[in-house]
Amino acid sequence: MSQMILNIILFVLLVWFFASRFIPPKGVRMITTAELKRRLKEPGVQYIDVRTPLEFQSYHLPGFRNIPLHELTARAHELSKEKEVIVICQSGMRSQKASRLLKKMGFQHVTNVKGGLNAWQ
Repeated sequence: MSQMILNIILFVLLVWFFASRFIPPKGVRMITTAELKRRLKEPGVQYIDVRTPLEFQSYHLPGFRNIPLHELTARAHELSKEKEVIVICQSGMRSQKASRLLKKMGFQHVTNVKGGLNAWQ
């Protein structure tokens, strides 16, 4: 009986772990790369690429600024909390983490690009 309860608890924790990684953070808007293409020249939007400097240097979208994920907390003061921040990375995982972090720091309008640059066509 106790083994079954332990298995249930482990299963619930495993589901919670994966759900928290793949479900978008509350308050973060998700857009596709097609939507991003339409929005790229909008004024007043902050476009942030959270990949490493080397990844950014090898290829990046025009208009995006590089603030690597590991530097985001220290450099968040460079961004306006009132303006929308659109975040991208290679696959969408780091940008999702960055989006969650920005929301926790009080940024009002955070948008994550689903699939990241891998989805860019």
